[in-house]
Amino acid sequence: MKQANKKNRKRKSSKRKTSLFQIIALITIGIALIFLAVQPNFSKQSAKKDSKKLEIPFTKEGELSFISQQDNSTIRTIDIEIAEGLAETAQGLMYRYSMSDQQGMLFISEIEKAQNFWMKETYISLDLIFVNSNFEIVRIHERAVPLSEQNIPSIKKAKYIVEVIGGFCDKFGIEEGDKIGFESL
Repeated sequence: MKQANKKNRKRKSSKRKTSLFQIIALITIGIALIFLAVQPNFSKQSAKKDSKKLEIPFTKEGELSFISQQDNSTIRTIDIEIAEGLAETAQGLMYRYSMSDQQGMLFISEIEKAQNFWMKETYISLDLIFVNSNFEIVRIHERAVPLSEQNIPSIKKAKYIVEVIGGFCDKFGIEEGDKIGFESL
């Protein structure tokens, strides 16, 4: 009799386990179906977020001129944002998705020294123009690769760095040895 009771208990326990397993399976399937039904909406929301990328607008803070080493004539004048201090220098042109050839950014270092830049979180190709304390262009790095964390050195000492849209120096004939002049608003 004791063995028959044990067998009955095992069967009931086994049936309970099966029922519980079936309930859990049904709930899991139900959740999966709900997720699949709602998931396209998540995709649409994500696409909307991507289309509304964080972009920092250009703010004119001055003008900068490129001056020919040959005859001191102005080659090109652009509107600039000015980056001074660690926070503005670190931000630079990050999160910019477009820029015209009439715009640029001027970085002003406290001291003249060898400088290093990178293109982290910078989505557009740039020409980096390194300028010494005499306002002479000492190095041009053309068409820096967007989003690259590769170090871009000035090689020579520089106090100022000008960033313009990639290809700018070729387009307007800006060369090492040319000079810059700028004024803040």
